[in-house]
Amino acid sequence: LAVLLALARRSSMGGVRTLAVLFIEVTRGVPLIAVLYVATLLLPLMLPAGAAIDKLLRAQIAIVLFVSAYLAEIVRAGLQSIPAGQYEAAQALGIGYWQSMRLVILPQALRTVIPSIVTLAIGLFQDTTLIIVIGLFDLLNTARTAAKDPAWLGFYDEAFGFAALIYLTVCVIASRYSLWLERRLRR
Repeated sequence: LAVLLALARRSSMGGVRTLAVLFIEVTRGVPLIAVLYVATLLLPLMLPAGAAIDKLLRAQIAIVLFVSAYLAEIVRAGLQSIPAGQYEAAQALGIGYWQSMRLVILPQALRTVIPSIVTLAIGLFQDTTLIIVIGLFDLLNTARTAAKDPAWLGFYDEAFGFAALIYLTVCVIASRYSLWLERRLRR
């Protein structure tokens, strides 16, 4: 979705570009917590009577749409970093637009924005704690619930320390993977 939005934003078709810009800028201008509230509180009111979508699915769709707008901007930056000669070379070889995007341009563009993509992914992982506002459990809320359990009273530090250790481990592994991937895909 993000790649399609990025390509639409760079499109020469005015209507497609306008819709993509409108979606990306409106979505990026709203905080994630507001998007989650809309998905949880307003979306059920907009659905026809009797139609219902699971709360988790609504939250997942909201997060996917939110992240796709940010990722589209990252991909667009990668596309803009590719020299015009690459586009011209693909055209000179007789490669069509979609095939040149798939085989020539996007692999180079995505390689250049790996750090930004990983940063977005880590930020999204850390933002998963926001789903508590719509009544869903996450890792941090599970630690809070465990610390309130009568059998575990007094173990607040351990519960939150363990949750922090999990977040730290996942984030460090993701950043190390990003560095490894950058070295592996270096030209």
